[in-house]
Amino acid sequence: GLQPVTVNGYISSMRRFTRQLGERPTHIEAERFVEDLYLSSYSYSHKMNTVLALEQYLAFIGTPTRFGRQKKPRPIIKDTLTEGEIARLLYAAQTIRQKAIVALLAYSGIRNFELCTLRVRNVLFTQNAVRIVCGKGLKDGVSEITPECTQILIEYLQKFPREPDDFLFTTLIRGNPLAMGDVRKIVHVLARNARVTKRVYPHLFRHSLTSNMLLRGADIISLRNQLRHTLLETTLHYANSIIFVERNRYQKFAPSYI
Repeated sequence: GLQPVTVNGYISSMRRFTRQLGERPTHIEAERFVEDLYLSSYSYSHKMNTVLALEQYLAFIGTPTRFGRQKKPRPIIKDTLTEGEIARLLYAAQTIRQKAIVALLAYSGIRNFELCTLRVRNVLFTQNAVRIVCGKGLKDGVSEITPECTQILIEYLQKFPREPDDFLFTTLIRGNPLAMGDVRKIVHVLARNARVTKRVYPHLFRHSLTSNMLLRGADIISLRNQLRHTLLETTLHYANSIIFVERNRYQKFAPSYI
């Protein structure tokens, strides 16, 4: 039930700690490794993924161990893209291919790897939606897009014809499926051309869709359906961690004394 990117991440973690601890670390050595890891400046996700990989490895060699978990931080999501900044990114696109990639990220909120594995048959043109097959957690789902986004995708396919079973986006020279690094490079170049000074990366469009929909008054259920979250709590955390939304809500409901 794991995506290849997750499997490769666990393999990389195992290679790192076996180089440091050897192939059969003792319980004490493993505990010291985890303690040093928790005291390091690595991200929370890096620490947890490494510990999960270590636990699986220790179970594999016959010494199952479970380590304590650090409390997950709840960071504030900031520096999301405004509607104006996304419009500038779309305007800065030099090709219909670049424009289609950014439009799909911005309007649908799909994840980077979901865009890379999206096939033509999964674009529901008449319904203004995209069907995600084997998304995060190997779950299927549907995300809505606007008619304007659908029109951009139609123009893209007129320029780059594809068969229904083909990947929607491929590399230009060899026609291979896009890698996530390719998408990161595309949006980075567009941000530079559009003179957007924020750090722009593919997942930021998902954050930005959330904040912009909330600022327009979207309810939490509609937002959960669009983001395809299994748990409503995930969407609530998403919504509550966007600082500008809370500010906008206050301005909307604050009493007028003067």
